[in-house]
Amino acid sequence: MDSLQNAFKGTEAQERELKEVIAKHKDTPGCLMPVLQEAQGIYGYLPIEVQTMIADGLGISLSEVYGVATFYSQFSLTPKGKHRISVCLGTACYVKGADKVLAEVENRLGIKSGECTPDGLFSLDSCRCVGACGLAPVMMIGEDVYGKMTPDQVDKILDKYMQEEGGAES
Repeated sequence: MDSLQNAFKGTEAQERELKEVIAKHKDTPGCLMPVLQEAQGIYGYLPIEVQTMIADGLGISLSEVYGVATFYSQFSLTPKGKHRISVCLGTACYVKGADKVLAEVENRLGIKSGECTPDGLFSLDSCRCVGACGLAPVMMIGEDVYGKMTPDQVDKILDKYMQEEGGAES
């Protein structure tokens, strides 16, 4: 199910734009990073189909492209939602129950950390520290910080974002 719910949906315009980026950088030493950055800007993430186009276009191996894309945390191999949720699992947050908050978000949205909802509205990740240890446990949605979180607050917060989108509550 996971592979189908977030199947690659690139457009011809995106592919043309990527080919232009590759052509622009192709003869520049060390061009892989800027090409990956621009490709992620075009697609929002770097699925295997995009990595393959980059490898073919630059005349390098797919394993080299994949190795760089997975080494740097700025790159994502999975799509990101309109609202990016991040639950801090740093020490302060974890000891105050952040794992239970994360589990509740996963349960409510029907996705695991690192995934995106099928409608593209939410993506979920965990992180190590957001620098708000005094508010532990912390959840962020975009730039909005929610501190002193408990699992029973998750529904109300997510409902707010769903209602803003005109989506149905689940």
